[in-house]
Amino acid sequence: MSERVAEKPGLGKLLAGRARRAAAVPSGSLVETECPPGGASLPLVVRPALKGVDLLAWAGANRGWIESHLHRHGALLFRDFEGQSVARFEEFGRAVCGELLEYRERSSPRHSVRGNIYTSTDYPAEHDIFLHNENSYQYRWPMKLLFYCAEAAAGGGETPVADCRKVFARIDPRVAARFRELGWMYVRNFGDGFGLPWQTVFRTEDRAQVEEHCRGVGIQVEWKAGDRLRTRAVRPAVSRHPRTGETVWFNHATFFHVTTLEEGVRRALLADFAPEDLPTNTFYGDGSPIEDSVLEHLREAYRCETVALAWRPGDCMLVDNMLAAHGRRAYAGPRRTLVAMGEPMSWAEI
Repeated sequence: MSERVAEKPGLGKLLAGRARRAAAVPSGSLVETECPPGGASLPLVVRPALKGVDLLAWAGANRGWIESHLHRHGALLFRDFEGQSVARFEEFGRAVCGELLEYRERSSPRHSVRGNIYTSTDYPAEHDIFLHNENSYQYRWPMKLLFYCAEAAAGGGETPVADCRKVFARIDPRVAARFRELGWMYVRNFGDGFGLPWQTVFRTEDRAQVEEHCRGVGIQVEWKAGDRLRTRAVRPAVSRHPRTGETVWFNHATFFHVTTLEEGVRRALLADFAPEDLPTNTFYGDGSPIEDSVLEHLREAYRCETVALAWRPGDCMLVDNMLAAHGRRAYAGPRRTLVAMGEPMSWAEI
């Protein structure tokens, strides 16, 4: 599929550079779109149709177009626009999201590059990161994610995406019904030498502040000996998108389950920890174990809908966090992909 987008009046303002802005602009469209090969609907690739189109100016003038196409496809990949940089990525994020969000209740290590622009998960290059919806285990999450390729890996390193509407459609109705009834439980253990310490995650060393925060966001707290902490949170597994009204598979139930880890890591952890004592693990919302066959069925649903395009330097991908799950492929050589988040949403609003 390929499409050209009709521009709004005053096209000269959307072209980069003073000389070009002052020049006469031919009639026609400023961007063109194309779906990935193989019949996938996401990410929709958006390219400039004319040399010198300024992505920031175009995005500011076409916010409605961006929103409607994002809701239709779930993810938009802006490619081949000139003058891309980390600073312009931050400006683009504000143009399409408003204020960018701080990364809170962290489940993975990452660091700030500037403001609320972060590195993508600092995780060993040789490992994949399974698909998930950012912060779906929290009471609040970002509706929009933005990824920026500052440096592409020599091999691998893609950020695969999958349409959560289509993932849900692949799930056995009996499996979906049980998750609808029970939800899913996220159990997390801090202080056993794995993962981030609770002081980093909750940004305090005061137990009372941790307890107060958790009460407000539906997390059960259990303090263990040696200043260790266990938390439990029950969240819905199936949701309705607040703007499109569509049913989506929106959770971390598969991602955080021990069976989704690579075999060597899984065996090592299970040799030392019971299922409820693992750094992270998931259960049905009533605390009962999720069957291995169900977890493999869920992983296969994600795999069947996964699309992975190779990054190019300067690429920027906008993702609706409830419509599309994302992950990371293993890679070789240096890789620098940055991420930003915007438009907070909560279970109360859903």
